[in-house]
Amino acid sequence: AFFWLLSLLAASLLWFVSVQLSGREDAAPLLLGAAAAVLLQELCRFACFKLLKKADEGLATLSEDGRSPISLRQMAYVSGLSFGISSGAFSAINILADSAGPGTVGIHGDSPYYFITSAFLTMALVLLHTFWGIIFFDACERRRAGGLGLVVGGHLLTSGLTFLNPWYEASLGPIFILTLCTGLWAFSTAGGSFHNILKCLSWKQEPEGRVVLYSALQVPPEE
Repeated sequence: AFFWLLSLLAASLLWFVSVQLSGREDAAPLLLGAAAAVLLQELCRFACFKLLKKADEGLATLSEDGRSPISLRQMAYVSGLSFGISSGAFSAINILADSAGPGTVGIHGDSPYYFITSAFLTMALVLLHTFWGIIFFDACERRRAGGLGLVVGGHLLTSGLTFLNPWYEASLGPIFILTLCTGLWAFSTAGGSFHNILKCLSWKQEPEGRVVLYSALQVPPEE
């Protein structure tokens, strides 16, 4: 969350300087500012990965068995979720501030679905950041430039689609399709499979009477 706040601060400073120098606040600088904010967020995500990687190596050195008590996948999930919650919280604050009034949404012919649509977009963004964190960390660990490029490209696409608002049909639909596809990709990256889902939903009873539930992200142990 701290790294995401750093990216927000850097993007705000960049926007302030660019507006002061150009004296413009029209669509072109706004698009460039959104793209710069996305790139700064992904840069901070990479810095977060490097820091957590160093921490993981330090924990492994201090442990008795030479292994870190926290896996890199757990760090990726927590990092992505923190990015998403921070981003969603800042988005929701502005919307809640507008909801306090004065005025009524849609009274001048605007869409009356502003708040509900914003809530769904915020939810999708929180999920996307969580999924991007898992995919990004795995791509950095395996040195896969294609995975990194797709994460950055997906982030830029999501940010760009929001400029279609208030044409919500054109922005909300593609963003949720992207969220679903990215979620499936992150699930596969984390080691999930359809077979594991079936194992997770199933259960068995051991001779001692203890019930064992399997995780959808790992293969059940051998008998």
